This record gives sequence, C-alpha cells and structure tokens, in this order.
Amino acid sequence: MTVPVAPHENRAGLRWTLTDAWTLTRRNLAHWSRNPAVLLTSLAFNVLIVLMFGFLFGGAMVVPGGGGYREFLMPGMFAMTMVFGISMTTTAVATDLERGVTDRFRSMPMAPAAALIGRAVADLLFAVVTLVTMMLLGLAIGWRATGSPGAALGAAGLILWLRFALVWVGIYLGLVLRGQEAVAGVQILEFPLGFLSGAFVAPATMPAWLGAVAEWNPLSSTVQATRELFGNPGWGGESWIAGHAPLMAVVWPLALVAVFLPLAVRQYRSLSD
Repeated sequence: MTVPVAPHENRAGLRWTLTDAWTLTRRNLAHWSRNPAVLLTSLAFNVLIVLMFGFLFGGAMVVPGGGGYREFLMPGMFAMTMVFGISMTTTAVATDLERGVTDRFRSMPMAPAAALIGRAVADLLFAVVTLVTMMLLGLAIGWRATGSPGAALGAAGLILWLRFALVWVGIYLGLVLRGQEAVAGVQILEFPLGFLSGAFVAPATMPAWLGAVAEWNPLSSTVQATRELFGNPGWGGESWIAGHAPLMAVVWPLALVAVFLPLAVRQYRSLSD
C-alpha cells in the first residue's frame, strides 16, 4: 500500500531539519526512559563480558610485549560495545517500521531526513552513556589511561566515531530487514565483527590467514589506535594496517558512513514506492 506523504517544501531547510530531528531525538530518549530494560540489559551484557574476560579468562592471556591483560582488554571492550550497539539500532528502526510509526512520520509535515537523524543522534547519546559506564567499570577493575588527557579524549572520539558509522549500518539494516530477520541478521554481523578482531587477543596469536583478516577488521584499527592513545599495551604487528592504526581508525568509519548513510536515506525515501 502506498502511504501518502505530505509535501516537505516548507520543512526542507536546515533549521527545520534540525528542529524536527531534535524532536524525534527526544521522542527516542523518552521511550528509553519509560522502558529502560533494553538499555539496562545492554549495559549488563557488556559488564558481563568484561568480568568474564578480565577475571575468568584473563589469567591465561599473554599480552605481547608485556603488560596487564585488563589494560589490554578495556580499549577493546570500549570499541566492542559500539559494535554490539548495532542490534539496538536495527531493532528500533525495524520495530518502528513494522508498527507503522515510520509511515506516520513520512505522512507528516516533517523534514525528510529528520527521522534518520533523530535516531542517529539518540543512539549516539546512548553510546556516550555506555562508554562512560565502561570506563568507570574499567577504573574499578584496575584499568588506567596513562596517556595525556588530550590523547584520552582523542581515543574516546575515535570510539564514538566508530559508533556513529555503525549507527548508519544499523539504520540501513533496520529499513531493509523485517521483524526477527532484523535481529538474526544483525547478530550474524555483530559476533564475527566483534570477536574476529584484536579486541581480546593479538592477531599474531592466530593462524596467519585468520590474523590477517583480524588485522583488516575495522574494529581492530580503532582498538589499536585507542590503546596507543590511552597508553595501554597493544598487540603491535608489522603489517601496513597495524602500523597505520590511527589513520585507519578515521578512514574505516568514514568509508562506512559514505556507503551506508546514502543507502539508508535512499531506502527510507523508497519505502512508499
């Protein structure tokens, strides 16, 4: 069924786009405040992973070049939580689409990009809360950032930059997939992307071909770059990608945004076709 879409000419300016986007951002935040179970479950899962690897498996882990495993682990977990946020974005977008909320948004005199921007901003704000929570947890179990305050802020910026890029991946998947397909599809994406990386162990400890795949995982570049900025132990590596981790921590998310943001916008505009 074709959904009638109201004309947007009078809402197409930057001012109206930002106003409408902020309205929908507040709508998403209000939903979370009224139903915090999803957010609390997400945070609890991340805490559980830290405790499992930090205390249960950490004693068997050897950090290349020396250093404590928990200091090695935490930058990887900071970035890993950004990856696991894809499912939250996808599920929220798919749910709005399935319940007809997205169609109602499209039929209102609203800036066309507002719904997508509102979702992206709300999810990025939650990513900030998640990152702060994980840093406090890290401090509680012995992790420390030994670099300068400016370097630590730069590391946090790279982590949130990765999350911003993955938000658009999640939005696109939520618009393309339906119902349980969205959840299953994202889970298939999240776990290989998260665990087949340098977040938990050094790629050098893997078989050569698998280590190469892990090094070229976009998550690994962010993890390696943030370890350097935080002053934490890293896994080194002699490959080109390992030696240019800070550069690729900027380039990989930029490439994801360049691909998935236009795809998400085009998919959103074609929903009524």
